[in-house]
Amino acid sequence: MSTDALVLAPVTRAHGTIELPGSKSISNRVLLLAALSAGTTEIYGLLESDDTRVMLQALSGLGIGVGRRKDGAVVLTSPGRFTILQANLFLGNAGTAFRPMTAALAFAGGEYELRGVARMHERPIGDLVDALRALGAQIEYLGQSGYPPLRLTPAMAQGHAISVKGTVSSQFLTALLLASPMWVAQTGQALRITVQGELISKPYVDITTNLMARFGVQVQREQDCEGQLVFVVARDSRYRSPGVIHVEGDASSASYFMALGLIGQGPVTIEGVGQDSIQGDMAFLETIRQMGGQVEQHANRVVVRGVSVADGQRLAAFDQDFNLIPDAAMTAAVLALFADGPCRLRNIGSWRVKETDRIHAMATELAKLGAVVQSGPDWLSIEPLQASQWRAASIHTYDDHRMAMCFSLAAFGPQPVTIEDPGCVAKTFPEYFSLYRQVVQ
Repeated sequence: MSTDALVLAPVTRAHGTIELPGSKSISNRVLLLAALSAGTTEIYGLLESDDTRVMLQALSGLGIGVGRRKDGAVVLTSPGRFTILQANLFLGNAGTAFRPMTAALAFAGGEYELRGVARMHERPIGDLVDALRALGAQIEYLGQSGYPPLRLTPAMAQGHAISVKGTVSSQFLTALLLASPMWVAQTGQALRITVQGELISKPYVDITTNLMARFGVQVQREQDCEGQLVFVVARDSRYRSPGVIHVEGDASSASYFMALGLIGQGPVTIEGVGQDSIQGDMAFLETIRQMGGQVEQHANRVVVRGVSVADGQRLAAFDQDFNLIPDAAMTAAVLALFADGPCRLRNIGSWRVKETDRIHAMATELAKLGAVVQSGPDWLSIEPLQASQWRAASIHTYDDHRMAMCFSLAAFGPQPVTIEDPGCVAKTFPEYFSLYRQVVQ
């Protein structure tokens, strides 16, 4: 981890145009789908970040051809399966790589070990492993039960119906869905996946099924007699490369620039996402509107105008359930400092098992700025700051890219803000602070 720090002097205005990097969620899903599809897939707009780098390295280490063209396309060439049947893979702290790769390798017929950084070994994976074992997978924990690292050995697919908890991470269901055609090919049976409890972060599952459809696999949704959500993957499901696919901009990353337009008057124009987006985090625009922003949406562009918090104008306070957009919710937590009353974020329990315990981290760092913060298992309550209450602070980022990016918004207060280890944004948005400087004054 870097020991560098970035001092952000107080700023008063934000305006300009930025082009988003590719979506992390879409990028890593597309890479795995391309690897599991026979033929060549040309991918345009792929995010260049730590998370996609470890995914590309893993796929290359499994025998998938990976190349880059001068026009920016990343080209994957695959026989539709992994040809290297013994490998030790390092997947950093990339949940969008580790969880789906676990499922995909469970029935790849080889012997594999999957590891990550220390924090990844603290992020639960037991619900996914339990579901895979119910399908016949042979998976061993190499450390604490329920957590990575893992060893996978050749297994015989069995059964035809499983259940998985939906209350911890939608990535478990996504992993099972992405790998399901591999299991179907071995058994010749349809697969039914029942979600136990409330499915958090549902829009991310929508991204998964949307992309699977682009690669030729349609996932059906049903409800069982108890009202539980069931996903069905048909017995003839096989991935087929679309040949060429474009990755849209990252909507979670867009939230910071939406917020800059809201508190810095704007207009801030965000290129790369718009009303045609398949990403659920675009719903954060409604939060921007509710807090007092003006929003224009086009097919692939968004424009946000707002107020001048540096001149004492305030945002409308909110009390909102952020279960569907937990990543963008972090941006809202910092915006709460500029509200006209207390703000409450509800149903954000998934923050506890992200890159860090984000509820604890957010409460701790907001308090450094002078805010009064209360928290619970799945909620956060924040009192806004008046001008005289702000304190200069050094923000610890916990090796969490989103902590670094969302706290850059605090520079619209009257005191300087120091971002520790700003390089952690390389996980998903290496150019964030360069683009930030382009739009703030």
